[in-house]
Order: sequence, then C-alpha cells, then structure tokens
Amino acid sequence: MVGPEIKVGLIVAHRELRHQVDLSLRGSPARVVLDQPAVQDWGRFLDELDRVRPDVVLVDLGALGPSFAEPLRRIKATLSQPIIIALHTVVEPETILAAIRAGASEYLYPPLEGALEKALIRLVSERARQIQPAREPGKVVGFVSAKGGCGATTVACHVGVELQRLTGKEVLLADFDLDGGVLSFLMKARGQYSILDAVHNIHRLDVSYWKALVSNGQPRVEVIAAPRLVDPNEPLPTEAFRQVVRFTRTLYDWVILDLGRSLNPIALAVLADLDQAFLVATFDVLALHRVKQLVQNLLDYGYGQKRFQLILNRVPRQPDLTQSELEKVLGLEIYAGLPNSYPELYEAYSEGNLLPATTELGRQFSRLAAKIAGVPEEKAEKAKARLGIFF
Repeated sequence: MVGPEIKVGLIVAHRELRHQVDLSLRGSPARVVLDQPAVQDWGRFLDELDRVRPDVVLVDLGALGPSFAEPLRRIKATLSQPIIIALHTVVEPETILAAIRAGASEYLYPPLEGALEKALIRLVSERARQIQPAREPGKVVGFVSAKGGCGATTVACHVGVELQRLTGKEVLLADFDLDGGVLSFLMKARGQYSILDAVHNIHRLDVSYWKALVSNGQPRVEVIAAPRLVDPNEPLPTEAFRQVVRFTRTLYDWVILDLGRSLNPIALAVLADLDQAFLVATFDVLALHRVKQLVQNLLDYGYGQKRFQLILNRVPRQPDLTQSELEKVLGLEIYAGLPNSYPELYEAYSEGNLLPATTELGRQFSRLAAKIAGVPEEKAEKAKARLGIFF
C-alpha cells in the first residue's frame, strides 16, 4: 500500500478488532494521530479531533454502545469533517443502515486485513477528487456588549464590511444574539432561516445545506440571522453553537459574531473558539461598571482578564479620564476608542444604510478593521487623519 500519508484516528476497544486494525495499518502510509479506545469526555475528545484533524476515523461501534448514531454525527461535524469507517464484529443490516445514515462512509467487519487498506485508499482518493484544495481556517472574531445599547452590533457590521473591503476575503456576519438580534436588519439581508436552523440540524450541516441558510448582505459578505422568535423554555444546545462556529471557520476567511450582551450561555460556550474577543462598552458609568463586573466574571469562569479586549464606543472628544487611567480602573486594556457620532449614524440607519467610510466614524471603523486584520496602516488609510482617540 503506497501513497500520501493518511492521518487516522482510532476509537477501537474490541481486542480482536484492534489487533486486525494494527495488522492492516502496519507498513501503510496511514499514521495514527489519535488513539482513544473509550471516550469518557466527548467535549474534550472533539476538541482534540479539531486539533489533530484526521482524514479518517475508525470507530468500533461496540465501543459506543447502542446509541452510536449521535457520536458519529458529532465526529462528522468536527473541523476536518473526517471520513468515518464503522467497524463491528458482526454483519447486521439495521446497524449498517443506521451507521451510514449517521455519517459513516464504510462498514467493515472481520477479517479486516486487505479490506481496510483498500477502503482507506479508495475513500481518501474519492474525497481528494471531490473537495477543493484545503484552505487555511478562517479567523473568528466575537463582539459582546457590556450592556444593552452599547453598539456591539453596529461595530460588528461595520467591521465585517470593512474587513472584506480591506482584505478582499470572504466574510460571514453571524447573529448569535437570540434575545433580539438586528444584524440582518442593519445589513439589509433577507433570509427566512436563522442560526437556530443550523444548530438544530448540526448532523446534516454541510456546504450545500449551509448555503441555503445564509443570505447576502453585501458582495462577498454573507449573513446568518438570529431567529425571530425563541421559545424561552427550550434548552439551548450550546455545544452545537460551538460546532457551527468551527464549521464556518472552514468556509470563510473572516467570521464575525454578534454575541449579544454580557456573558450569556452562548457567548461562554464559543468563547474558547474565538481568535479575538471584544467587549464593547459606552463611556458612561453603568456600562463601565458592567465592564468591571465582566472582567471578574471572566476570572471566575477560568479565563484570564485579557481574554477580552475593550472597545469604548461613543467616547466624548474631551473625556474626563485618560486611557491609562481608564485601563487602571477597569482592569482591561483598551483596544480602540470610537467617537460619539450618533447623529450621522442615526441618519444612515434611517436611510437604510451603513455609515460610508468618508464620515468620521466610518473612517474609525475602517481603521479598527485594519488593526484587527493586521493590515499595515499605509495600505489601509495612510492618507487619512488619525481621528481615533485611543488608536
């Protein structure tokens, strides 16, 4: 058996099956990158799958028990969307059908030698022909409001549009604010589906299904809306939100999340998956007080206080405190300050538009996006005045 290296993950507890797997892989280009005979903590195991990204996962169905379908779906939904080969000691038509429906590409039983080698080569070769060349995972950026009305949605929308303009990359704006998100309204994106449609159908989430859920806000900027109504008695599948974030990272260069206000359950669930997390607060006593509380909450949840970077919105032209004084009081580094330009923002929204980049606040959104993207200033807006208070 020759060919390019195949990264393999193993969940094989049955002794004889494992012996046959080892014999089949010996001398092959398959390299075992994850070996866990029994999974005790599925959250940690799925995180490890995302880290090592195997091409194929061999799963002993007996190790998962009768309810093997849901674990197979969760494995399939991880970042690399690995090929799943189901292994069993017996041939059972109902079990075969259930495994295939749950995401397995192959069902093998003893003797494995020869059959497993051929299946690995065939499945990996078929996949290589079907998919585009692997792309670098996109970056995920989240915005959280310290309290309602701080403008996190406004910042997220403008930063998303500016990131696309500055980098020319594919951008997703995702509304995770289930308490009444308005991101799609600001982006003039009309779609009948929401982020909950993805969350509730995580087992069938692929590119074609996802593209049916999103709508276009602007060229090369896609939008997934918040739901219009949410049943308050319905439990939130927070782990599924994490899986959606990981999935979108494979499709877009930039994923911008509007996470609503405070450290709500969804924000906490996805926080570890964010490349950058921004806390948006206004320059008033209540909002700044909430910032201090949230910094303490971060510590209580086991995160460092630097997990969030602070964006101060609507900063007066002559603030009472300097940047260093504010940072000392809040216990949080200030990443950027945005001027108080509410009248021009209100006028733009009244006309159904975002702020143009020619306005004072529009220029600051552009500079904020450039800073997030790491675009050199001379390439972004070199000729424009430096109006940002804390840039």
